[in-house]
Amino acid sequence: MDKKIKTIFIGTPDFSVPTLATLVKDEYFEIITAITQPDKKAGRKQELCAPPVKQYAQEQDIPVLQPEKIKDISNQIRQLSPDLIIVIAYAQIIPKGILEIPQYGAINVHASLLPKYRGASCIQAAILHGDEQTGITIMKMDEGLDTGPILTQKIINIDNSDTAESLFVELAELGAKMLTPTIKDYINGAIMPLPQDNNKSSYAGILKKKDGRIDWSKPASEIERFVRAMHSWPGAFSQFNGGTIKIIKTGKADFLNKDLLPGTLFTNNGNLMVKCGQDSLAIENLQLPGKKIMNGQEFLNGYSKFLLHTLN
Repeated sequence: MDKKIKTIFIGTPDFSVPTLATLVKDEYFEIITAITQPDKKAGRKQELCAPPVKQYAQEQDIPVLQPEKIKDISNQIRQLSPDLIIVIAYAQIIPKGILEIPQYGAINVHASLLPKYRGASCIQAAILHGDEQTGITIMKMDEGLDTGPILTQKIINIDNSDTAESLFVELAELGAKMLTPTIKDYINGAIMPLPQDNNKSSYAGILKKKDGRIDWSKPASEIERFVRAMHSWPGAFSQFNGGTIKIIKTGKADFLNKDLLPGTLFTNNGNLMVKCGQDSLAIENLQLPGKKIMNGQEFLNGYSKFLLHTLN
């Protein structure tokens, strides 16, 4: 290697950080700038909070840019003369003019087996649809949304207890392990990008807080997956006693089909249950407004008066 690969890293959430850390430690790469979203207000006090990528980059003395729109810094990126751009979970479409600046183009790490689940909520989508497998795709970016040619993919199994949060961690670590050898093989000509089959594509859009509301008319098996997919953002919730109840964890679908309205709380063999459109679910962990997370037995001990009340 005659010289390091001058690299701009573009990303925002925790998911991006393991890969950035791997690139920083690899002598093959020189991270000349990190680009991330602007600081945003968070928490009850609405204090400005820096994105995880910015926090890590500053710890490593990497210059950080935070444009409202990345197209506004096109000239600045061009002046940096990067050899390569790496993009992970940035949450903005990057214009073609920027993608074409580096000699080796822009490489993206995506948490699905493309062309399945293009878009932002790809991890959640795999759980929601009951998929048995998911994985990481590394691709060369084009101007479309996750439509570029594929460099490599790796498959992992989805366990019946996996949540979006647990898969998030596993896939972030997998992407970090895969990226640097893939880039080196690509730059050395050992990998030829393969076009995606657009006829097999699907899309998973951005999840908003309201998307976590549970529809109790659905079958218990679907709701069980929904709770796992929404953990921990946006969180699965329902309306209860004038407030919001968060459903943190459920048991597996139970074939109990009592003559109750969907969403009705009841007990069975000492377990807190909820009737669904088909079958029922045990509620293992939940959180009432202003309270700590409790298990089903704790709810029964303190809030048994709400049995046969209906969540909606």
